[in-house]
Parts: sequence; C-alpha cells; structure tokens
Amino acid sequence: MERVNGRPGGVGGWLLLLSRLLLFGEPINVAVTAPAAITALSIRGTPLALILLLRFAVAALGIAAGLALAGRHHGAVTMAKASLALSAATAVFVYTTPYFPNNRMPGDTPLYIGATLAYYGGWLAYLTVSRRVRNTYV
Repeated sequence: MERVNGRPGGVGGWLLLLSRLLLFGEPINVAVTAPAAITALSIRGTPLALILLLRFAVAALGIAAGLALAGRHHGAVTMAKASLALSAATAVFVYTTPYFPNNRMPGDTPLYIGATLAYYGGWLAYLTVSRRVRNTYV
C-alpha cells in the first residue's frame, strides 16, 4: 500500500476494485445482454438500436474511466463519476421503458431500479468521501 503524507494513497483497496469494475463490469454486462437485444432488433427496431449504441458508448466511457483511475490520470475521478452517473441513468432508462428486451417478473422493476441506484450511488459516494481517492488524485 502506497502512503501519501502518512495516509493511504495509490490505486488499491476499493479504488482498485472500482477501476476493475469499470474496466470489465459494464462491458461484460453489455456482452451478456446484447445478443438477446440483437435478436430482437428486427421486431423492436430503431429505439432498440439506439439503446444498444448508447450502452456501447457508456461501456466505452467506463473502460476509459477505469484506465484513467488505474493510470492515476488528472481528471480520472471526474470521468469515473460521469461514467457511473451515465451507467445508472442508462440502466434506469432501460428498466423503465419497453424498448429493451427483458425477462423480469412483473413488479420487480422497482427492485432493480433501487438496487441499481444503491450500487452506483455507493460508488459515487465513495469517490466523493474517500481519503485514498483524495490522496491519490489531488
């Protein structure tokens, strides 16, 4: 563990986990859900195609943010926050609209939305209050 002025610093712990989740989590999520969406593309049309493009773009931003965090680049925290916020907004949009195919049980959507907001909100809170993040990127 790297220390900055006697305090935790460097990319380790929860920060390392977040950078790996940004690098691999969203792209894997898109890779798992995209085949079913592509199969339904002929039925659902342009709105689904646009959502797929949006999800690919958000995943690409997540990869960039993960690389920036791991490389300790200036502005990495801001990029990570933007990536998390856009990922959350995209997920909520997908959950609340009929355009993207799903197999959720009726009535489960609010649970998915709550879990999504808790997950992304937790990471945003971590980036905001963490001493490790502050010591590493300031």
